[in-house]
Amino acid sequence: MNLFDNFGLSNELLTTIKDLGFEKPTEIQEKSIPHIMKGKDVIGESATGSGKTLAFGCGIIDRVTPHGGVQALILTPTRELAEQVKGSLKQLSAQKRLNVIAVYGGVSINPQIQELRRSEVVIATPGRLLDHLERRTIDTSKVELLVLDEADRMFDMGFVDDVERIIHACPNKEQALFFSATISSRVKNLANRHMTQPINVSVDNQVDPSKLKQVYYDVEKNIKLSLLLHLLKEENSGLVMVFCNTRRTTDFVVKNLRVNKVDAISIHGGLTQNKRTQTIESFNDKRIGVLVCTDVAARGLHIDNVSHIYNYELPADPTDYVHRIGRTARAGEKGKVINMLCDYDHDNFSRILREYTFTIQKIEKPYIKRVMAVRNDSFGRGNFRGQQGRGQQSGRRQWPPRNNRRRSFRRGS
Repeated sequence: MNLFDNFGLSNELLTTIKDLGFEKPTEIQEKSIPHIMKGKDVIGESATGSGKTLAFGCGIIDRVTPHGGVQALILTPTRELAEQVKGSLKQLSAQKRLNVIAVYGGVSINPQIQELRRSEVVIATPGRLLDHLERRTIDTSKVELLVLDEADRMFDMGFVDDVERIIHACPNKEQALFFSATISSRVKNLANRHMTQPINVSVDNQVDPSKLKQVYYDVEKNIKLSLLLHLLKEENSGLVMVFCNTRRTTDFVVKNLRVNKVDAISIHGGLTQNKRTQTIESFNDKRIGVLVCTDVAARGLHIDNVSHIYNYELPADPTDYVHRIGRTARAGEKGKVINMLCDYDHDNFSRILREYTFTIQKIEKPYIKRVMAVRNDSFGRGNFRGQQGRGQQSGRRQWPPRNNRRRSFRRGS
């Protein structure tokens, strides 16, 4: 017996779910789908990768009818997540043959205008959707179901006013579903304004300590790169994600990994959409084993089989740390998180330990071979020695400069 049989799904939808190989619902699916299928407003709190898309997808496939105009609208914070949700919903709606499209910036708007004329389900980032609303190239008057996916991340990225405008542009919505890895006060306030007696569904987001090992090294800044290279070559790992706080550091790390014959790629907000899509595909397909990224890759994206997380820099927000480490130790598999601390990371590390009761073991620095770092062109003139800057060994000049140190703690995009 397929356990999805108990959720009141149509035979058509049940067949599709079984064909896709889903037999047992995840916790968020089990708790939310019955309410969604009854037309209730739902606030769902669950970690990235826990099956939220299938949960709200069941409601969309059940409610939307072909050739009826745009009836379901899903807002996502990033382009990658929009494409990912689109792919999942196209699979889920295969028998019903709904037109599902993704709308986001960074690509030409004209093909989107053409597709919107025949679509029933739209997944969109807030900025580009507002462009279409202003151009009157999308009709939201028939939208019955509105979904906010990764709602807290959208607020972190400054989309709160955009989201409000979009909700007001859907005057006939009958059901709202807000899903988020963390339910902040901002999400609750938005729900109070735009939802009707919502059902709150929560799944424990804490990491299973029996499956995830967390360690840290306390080293000088100018040997972080050497340590990372040493560990990448010595650790027995599958797919690896290396997190940095800024685009510049991400580019610096991936360039030096390549120079030292480590097959790595990067993803951050400064890349074109085609490049970002190709990067995720290469990593998911295991053509490339190391992904160096800012926090844009930590939220929403479905990436399986990540065995190791390296925090090359510690995030200022403890919640971002949780989202980063949540990329590994999934589906009963073991995972390892390796934190690389220097003086600049201590404040952020202390903040994480105050917020969460993680056990993070200190590991003594191994004997490592020092490597000479290759500079990014954007770092300025001159050859860079040691880790990040010329003059590092003499102590007369440090990188980043003293008056710019705070920049290293800004959240990447």
